[in-house]
Amino acid sequence: MATDQTANDAKLRDYLKKVTTELRQARQQLADGEARRHEPIAVIGAACRLPGGVASPEDLWQLVAEGRDALGEFPTDRGWDLDALQDPDPERPGSCYARRGGFVDDAGGFDAAFFDISPREALAMAPQQRLVLETAWEAVERSGIDPGTLRGTRTGVFTGADDQDYAALLAGTATDLHGYIGTGTLSALISGRVSYALGLEGPAVTVDTACSSSLVAIHLAAQALRRGECTLALAGGVAVMSTPTVLTEFSRQRGLAPDGRCKAFAAGADGTGFAEGAGLLMLERLSDARRNGHRVLAVVRGSAVNQDGASNGLTAPSGPAQQRVIRQALADAGLSAADVDAVEAHGTGTTLGDPIEAEALIATYGAEHSAERPLWLGSLKSNIGHAQAAAGVAGVIKMVEALRRGELPRTLHVDEPSSHVDWSAGTVELLTEHRSWEGEGPPLRPHRRGPPRPGPPPRRRPGTRHGRRRRRRARPADHPLRLRTPGRRARHRARRLPPLPARPRRGPHRPVHRDRHPHRCRTGGVLVHGAGCAAGGDGA
Repeated sequence: MATDQTANDAKLRDYLKKVTTELRQARQQLADGEARRHEPIAVIGAACRLPGGVASPEDLWQLVAEGRDALGEFPTDRGWDLDALQDPDPERPGSCYARRGGFVDDAGGFDAAFFDISPREALAMAPQQRLVLETAWEAVERSGIDPGTLRGTRTGVFTGADDQDYAALLAGTATDLHGYIGTGTLSALISGRVSYALGLEGPAVTVDTACSSSLVAIHLAAQALRRGECTLALAGGVAVMSTPTVLTEFSRQRGLAPDGRCKAFAAGADGTGFAEGAGLLMLERLSDARRNGHRVLAVVRGSAVNQDGASNGLTAPSGPAQQRVIRQALADAGLSAADVDAVEAHGTGTTLGDPIEAEALIATYGAEHSAERPLWLGSLKSNIGHAQAAAGVAGVIKMVEALRRGELPRTLHVDEPSSHVDWSAGTVELLTEHRSWEGEGPPLRPHRRGPPRPGPPPRRRPGTRHGRRRRRRARPADHPLRLRTPGRRARHRARRLPPLPARPRRGPHRPVHRDRHPHRCRTGGVLVHGAGCAAGGDGA
């Protein structure tokens, strides 16, 4: 009897040990899943083409640091009838009373041979497809990865884009382009063509949510990375005005600033000014970026998306909806409003949208800031105009560069703050002067750029990202690139790519200098170490 009892006790102990082990494993799995669901997303590279001759994030920083206005005259190389287009009378159909905008240099230029695309097919491709292809290649290179090693990997492409007006220009073209026009003007192939050209097997998604398109693309990319749907992701947006339709439509609605300038949150705001461009981020889970030895420029801590619902009009923004989505993004990031130092705002310069946005920011951030430590508010649109589907990612790249340098560039064209906003509490202030970011908050406090309001309609995606300044000495670098075509070589001579990371790469991707193309050039650059960003405050 005693023997049987002893045996039963032993079985019970073994069973309890097994159950306890399984419970611990289940608890660990739940904890790992929760941690993955909120894991910060590292920005390991970026590339852009924007007005003012901006061909890299470094160019963009130089432009905003110098306080330059990138607007210019309407382009003369797009077949626009400028004499008929420009008219001070907004009532005349098909005309535009604004005379300036933000336009990308050589928007029609494309190195088709580099991507093994025939001249006929290239001509039928919308400029958005061409621009995203080149920007994607550069974003991968600037991440220190050989694009050729991504073939067959679960790398995703998430691109924001809006109107595809290039199709209208091809409607009456010669029949030798037929057969290419369908794929050349399909929105889905703005992202799909990148996946095809680089052999990427992760999700390929093109998003159109108007002004917020590129931010929603980043939001979706971050979700896909956390869910394991992809291991790397290119995310951003593109906009090119093949026709002046957006200009003539907003002119008829009297929504444009006569001088084309976005006077964000200013008393003199009199309308928006349109621009174009492209920008892409290379994103990776922070844990993977560390394991693979990738340089971390900043991290995306959280994001959220919502909709205005039934507001005062189809295109009218909703203040309460903006407040809700900001709070949702902060909650997703695990941050409070007090943790955020600066906001890169939508700030289009409209008399309706800007006051609503400013009031929403004051309502959500104001209570947790003070006149001694206000929330700083700025907008890249004051420099380059409203880049539409690329506007959000352009602002992200600006703030990544600001994090790296510990500086906040000023917002242009602010005569005085808008009288339609109650600024009296002093808890939210416009960046009317270039400021150092070093002295904000406690020592070594991570700098955080927190949810913008990407704009009306249809969806908004605010995001939070942060970084810690780490002082390092800049080092010159010189490294070779192998390029397929002489044309590509000539274009790269005019640009500077960042040097390869000093530490050896442990991941599956080869450094860019091993790419086996027949043409070679050397590009000199200066490495400016930016924000070492990480969850929990430790450096990456």
